[in-house]
Amino acid sequence: MWIKFMETKNAYGADIWKELLNDAAIAVQVVPESGWADASDFEKHDIYVPWGKVHVAEEILRKS
Repeated sequence: MWIKFMETKNAYGADIWKELLNDAAIAVQVVPESGWADASDFEKHDIYVPWGKVHVAEEILRKS
């Protein structure tokens, strides 16, 4: 099960966080706020992580 971990201001920020979390072996899903049909690189994006990895992602966020 996936849980919303954070929200970024744009797609670029979401990609940076995705790479950082993937380097720590955490699977990540990035979803645009308006959905995939009307997606834009300049809108907010939500980052989802698996329920069992939330504590690891929070630790990475704290250290960043």
